[in-house]
Amino acid sequence: MKKGAISLILISGLILFGCNDSDSGDDSGDDSYPTIPPPVNMSFQVVNQFKHDTSAFTEGFTFHEGKLFESTGSPDPPVITSGTWIAAIDLQTGKYDKKIDMGKTYFGEGITFLNGRLYQVTYRTGIGFVYDARTFKKIRDFRYKGEGWGLTNDGKSLIMSTGSSNLYYINPDSLTFTKMLAVQNNNGFASNLNELEYINGFIYANEWLTGNILKIDPATGYVVGKMDLSKQVAEVKNKYRDAEEMNGIAYDSTTGKTYVTGKKWPVIYEIKW
Repeated sequence: MKKGAISLILISGLILFGCNDSDSGDDSGDDSYPTIPPPVNMSFQVVNQFKHDTSAFTEGFTFHEGKLFESTGSPDPPVITSGTWIAAIDLQTGKYDKKIDMGKTYFGEGITFLNGRLYQVTYRTGIGFVYDARTFKKIRDFRYKGEGWGLTNDGKSLIMSTGSSNLYYINPDSLTFTKMLAVQNNNGFASNLNELEYINGFIYANEWLTGNILKIDPATGYVVGKMDLSKQVAEVKNKYRDAEEMNGIAYDSTTGKTYVTGKKWPVIYEIKW
């Protein structure tokens, strides 16, 4: 189970450091930084509920061609799960059509579909996988430093979280890192970024160990909105004692509907905001 994140070392060395020569420029002595406004509290409604497999340790949650896909992890006992797999979910029945099954070989994490390919990262092995999105046959693997947590894309780049306050952009062809986005709110850096979803120009992230979903502006890295689903988290845990933290945001661009779930949750919520 996740207990923290190792800082991801950029392969391309693109972390930029800024400096300000005290002997030049403005001598006014104003060392103030731009003020980041607090995130807007986003109201939402739960409009529907669907069954979810309580053996699924949810790490990735996304839509592709109108179908909902889930990826899972395989933590060590005593947490009992069904292992690492990627499957299409029938929302009406709760049944799964497994496309990829790794058993306990890897701790699967986030997934995303882009340009006919399915990308997957894993937890502490530093290995990611690329599959054909139609046949689910593995095309290749790739390496990165640190931990893989969430994964999404903006139509051009893969976007990866590592459990820190940083998001990393990855070229989907060369699979090398191209830039880092530091995520901040009015109180400082926003850490524990987990499962990700790109929705209408913004990055949405589960904040690990909380009931919060953060809305992030990719142009600035600022958290501009926050949804508090702690009520739903408490409701799930009261009904099912083995349920763990919320982790899963999936947006269906064909219907405009959004779905959320969590690790070993018995339910998937459809929410509207």
